[in-house]
Amino acid sequence: MAEVVTKGVGRVERTADRAEVQVGFETTGSTRDEAVNALTARITGVEAALTGPGVEVRSRQLHVHDNWDGKRRSGSRATQNYVVRVDDLARLDDLLAALVTAEPSWLGGPNWQLADDSEAVREAQREAVVDARRRAEGYVQALGARLGPLHRLADGDAETWAGDSSRVMAAYGGGSPGAAPEVGRLNLEAQQITVTIRCTATWSLLD
Repeated sequence: MAEVVTKGVGRVERTADRAEVQVGFETTGSTRDEAVNALTARITGVEAALTGPGVEVRSRQLHVHDNWDGKRRSGSRATQNYVVRVDDLARLDDLLAALVTAEPSWLGGPNWQLADDSEAVREAQREAVVDARRRAEGYVQALGARLGPLHRLADGDAETWAGDSSRVMAAYGGGSPGAAPEVGRLNLEAQQITVTIRCTATWSLLD
């Protein structure tokens, strides 16, 4: 039996409802203990900003190592890196302001995400199948034949992409001591997330 094989693509957009922020703090000291103690003092206030509903620390990574100047040890360095997930976007600006005020060594984000992409995936799947069938009907019409039933459907890889999703913020160094940075003026609105589904469909070709 003759067959026609077509590929279909479905794309849908949704507004991100989750954000992820990466932040790191670094301190130095003449010894490892001194570097760690300085780091502990540095992040004490930060930990308080990372608690509460809608904010979750996904990971904490501590690194402590000696610095070397050639073959001579020249003190120690301690860093702690965080990955923070924000499910309540109303808290995002306040969280970023608190992190920037703590003067991190680096701060990156937000990276925009969908908390649940299942509905978007299902819609993109439907669009992909419709696209595959539309292509098949075009080939069948060109051949002067008829499109038969679907024989096989192969799923492609789902892709989730946020256009311009990563806005990188540098450590805050301006303003008067203790002044809260005006993070809201950076226009860090939730971005559009594009969910893409691809499929390959095999249809019978009737005379």
